[in-house]
Amino acid sequence: MDIHKLVKKAQKGSDRAFLELFQQHEEAIYRMAYMYVKNKDDALDIVQDTAYQAFKSIDSLREPQYFKTWILRITINRALYTLKQRNKIIPFPPEYADQQVESSCEEDIPLAVTLQELLDELDAHEKSVILLKFYQGYTFQAISDILEMPLSSAKTILYRGLSKLRKSLKRGEIS
Repeated sequence: MDIHKLVKKAQKGSDRAFLELFQQHEEAIYRMAYMYVKNKDDALDIVQDTAYQAFKSIDSLREPQYFKTWILRITINRALYTLKQRNKIIPFPPEYADQQVESSCEEDIPLAVTLQELLDELDAHEKSVILLKFYQGYTFQAISDILEMPLSSAKTILYRGLSKLRKSLKRGEIS
């Protein structure tokens, strides 16, 4: 069944139609959530929350062909909300950390800089644009629609983010 019919059925209250739509994009939703939270459990929670939010607000989708764009936008919003909530958690003071863990790390092993760590240095907009462009393969127009920003802003943010990544790589002396 094509996406237009499924969306119309889902908007009329068909649970089956919504489930079929959601399952078509579930993997992309999970990947996008995981890229933000870097944790399987949190990513799965975001997928579940996205399903709930999308089901609750399917009536707000005006153009059925943009279902994937719409649901990925919900995913990004839920992921950013999760990260915001995570920042409110106060970490356990290091002086109370288990002494066994500290003694087992006798050697100072240098850690390689990963792409994920570099992406974490970017602000939310830059990270979103880069993930959508290079991990999901969206066009600039689709990115501007998903993130609800002008096309020129999407391009500017991408190039600014890439520039920051290049500078971070040079600082780390990685070529």
